[in-house]
Amino acid sequence: MDDERLLVARDFLRDGRLTDAGVILFAADPMRFLPSAWVRVLRVDGTELRTGRNLNITKDVEFSGPLVSVVEKAGALIEALLRDFQVLDDNVRFKTVPEYPRFAWFEGLVNAVAHRDYSLQGDYTRVMIFDDRLEITSPGTLPNRVTLENMRTTRFARNPKICHVLTSFEMVRELNEGVHRMYEEMDELGLPAPEFSEPNGMVVKLVLRNDIARRVPYVAAADEVPNMAGNKTDDRGLVVNGQELTPVERTALDIAARDGKVSTRILAQEAGIGLRTASKTLAALAERGLLTWHGTSRRDPQQHYTSK
Repeated sequence: MDDERLLVARDFLRDGRLTDAGVILFAADPMRFLPSAWVRVLRVDGTELRTGRNLNITKDVEFSGPLVSVVEKAGALIEALLRDFQVLDDNVRFKTVPEYPRFAWFEGLVNAVAHRDYSLQGDYTRVMIFDDRLEITSPGTLPNRVTLENMRTTRFARNPKICHVLTSFEMVRELNEGVHRMYEEMDELGLPAPEFSEPNGMVVKLVLRNDIARRVPYVAAADEVPNMAGNKTDDRGLVVNGQELTPVERTALDIAARDGKVSTRILAQEAGIGLRTASKTLAALAERGLLTWHGTSRRDPQQHYTSK
């Protein structure tokens, strides 16, 4: 069967013209006909989006074109932007785990484009990656009889023809099957359950949280590490030389003790924070006499800190 006959048979082509679903799936430039048929992926440095001179967006990429291609390209960028975390296992050994289960965020992306309301103009599907969470927003409310309370058990597709094609590419499952597995995958990784909401009655938002405060490495208490004599713990956390430490500061000291040195880039990667925050944290620890700075200037790419 040639392409045109196939499109007619699947009801993507009528009287020589592509239907809306046909445009979304197969047109080279769907935005010519449906201006909101695109996906935007943003990486934000920090936990809140700022504007103006304090704008903290470090990556902003727009994707348009045939839907399968959009999903593949947007998914590849998201995967590249996500981090790995080091956590302590039950044997008090570090192990590497992903920031989020791949199934959870990819299913969220696919559901956002497969079940969104394409009749709404002026809005688009977007993915925002913060230091502590990933948000996926899809225009339109939940379809038909699906609600926030029953979405794990209720099956309904707003755009069944689009879903059918994405299923053929093994990208999508029926709404409730994929959502149920998202909860399972997040739980298996020890992460909070996915959060679905309809914040303004016009969009559906999915939030995945990486539980960053619990997953960063930490410095053991004084009674667990003999060479840390003089330090103690209380209900606020680890206190070194009478100075309380935040989880990120504890991570910085832990890296310095483990590797012999710590840099802004390494701290940012392991603590899951932005480079600016990592730089300020290390400088503050040096000012407090807990780390020693090494470098020729503040622009020295080889600058680092060592533990005292």
